[in-house]
Amino acid sequence: MIKTLIFDFGDVFINLDKQGTIERTKTLFGFDIITEKPEAANKSIFKVNDDYERGFISTEEFLSFYSDLSNDVTKEQVKKVWNSLIKDFPEYRLEFIQKLKAEGKYKLLLLSNTNDLHIDYIKAHVPFYEAFKSCFDKFYLSQEIGYRKPNADIYEFVLRDNDLIANECFFVDDTKQNTDAAAALGILTWNIDETSEDVIDMFTINADLF
Repeated sequence: MIKTLIFDFGDVFINLDKQGTIERTKTLFGFDIITEKPEAANKSIFKVNDDYERGFISTEEFLSFYSDLSNDVTKEQVKKVWNSLIKDFPEYRLEFIQKLKAEGKYKLLLLSNTNDLHIDYIKAHVPFYEAFKSCFDKFYLSQEIGYRKPNADIYEFVLRDNDLIANECFFVDDTKQNTDAAAALGILTWNIDETSEDVIDMFTINADLF
């Protein structure tokens, strides 16, 4: 029986513009800084992104790294293009999680790969961010806990921190690599397709599990 629901944030609750941000970084830098490809030419970029999302480097260090890649790029431009990933947060999704919280049937956790720039931007532009956050029993942001999906240690941490049994947890994420990693530990998963599915339909789409 499912007792705990674990949700990703981006493209589950808040909409993201991944492709648009990739194109904007290509325009600014002449190459894509978003897509993580740890081949030889991109290892330093991959490491900086990874370190930033695990809270191992500061926002200032992050912005300096990218602005130093080109004499024509300022820190403010880097910040603007980085935050252009964030789109809207439909309020009906807030109402969905608020209803789940009010019903009290499940333990509710949020588990997100994110970073200080994105969270600060969301706090400034989503008026109900604190109301959303308050719906969860635990609100795990990668830069605060030092772990990052899809590494197994982030799921092991969440299970251990909440004394959970893997097959009693249901995890929703838009990235297949993330849900595959969770499933390998015995967690039930839904790799949501943000282009055609919505988290509010979770129980209907996954009726065989609930």
